[in-house]
Amino acid sequence: MPDLPSPASPLRIGTRGSPLALAQAHETRSRLMAAWDLPMEAFEVVVVQTTGDRVQDRALKELGGKGLFTREIEEGLIRAELDIAVHSMKDMPVLQPEGLTLDCYLPREDVRDAFVSLEHDRLTDLPQRAVVGTSSLRRRSQLLVRRPDLQVVEFRGNVQTRLRKLREGVAEGTFLAMAGLNRLEMAGAVPAAPIGPDEMLPAVAQGAIGIERRADDRRTAELLAPLHHAETGTRLAAERSFLAALDGSCETPIAGLAELEGGTLHLRGEILKPDGSASYAGQTSGPAEKAMVLGRDLAAELLDQAGDDFFDWRS
Repeated sequence: MPDLPSPASPLRIGTRGSPLALAQAHETRSRLMAAWDLPMEAFEVVVVQTTGDRVQDRALKELGGKGLFTREIEEGLIRAELDIAVHSMKDMPVLQPEGLTLDCYLPREDVRDAFVSLEHDRLTDLPQRAVVGTSSLRRRSQLLVRRPDLQVVEFRGNVQTRLRKLREGVAEGTFLAMAGLNRLEMAGAVPAAPIGPDEMLPAVAQGAIGIERRADDRRTAELLAPLHHAETGTRLAAERSFLAALDGSCETPIAGLAELEGGTLHLRGEILKPDGSASYAGQTSGPAEKAMVLGRDLAAELLDQAGDDFFDWRS
């Protein structure tokens, strides 16, 4: 048995300070308490402000892509000011800083996006040239592929902020992740219409929580071991391998979803241009133990379809 944390020497859990991030940190704490029969006081939730939280008046792609919501927390881990870090996996870069590792995932929540509007019940109800707000380049691109007539504006902030912007008339609709609404216990309080993956493929790793630690910290690895959900780990291995092969960042509209059926993994992926002028989608299936290979192979297939100049807009 590992050396257990105690009120005198608590395990320090690093997180962002948003309501959703705190809900995820508290879920992690609750699972650790249950796994090791420990009191709440054996854990300390440490809020770290990240660049993505601090700078709200600029688009994410202008701030430097993925890592905006993780960098400062990871620095706290490296300096041993934190013992673990709890992340929304869709925010995570595909590579971790030297000395850190991600090998613990909680059971995945609902992967779907949700259309949220105070005026329209469904995305398909939007009138011509309606204004939709989103900070997600993936959602923007997918929307413009399907509805090039729509006007898409930058729309950042937590659930409460986005609802306020809708009330103020900044946009007629926006998107939220069903996973976030469920974890905040707001799914019934927000006018959200879930969008199936067949209509809008979600972000890679959407709905998943990952717990990061120092790679050489064996005690923490033992503490986290009972929390790891193997199925989620397998699905994310395929999706993040797909993303890594495409050099995915917040500057690249990429969607992907892996699902398990028995020992078979089914992976779907999509790459798009930001203006919605082109998109390529594909799928593959194979043994679950080949998850990373399937991700790389699907990425290669889509790149072959798209051509060498598909990502020229990034230069």
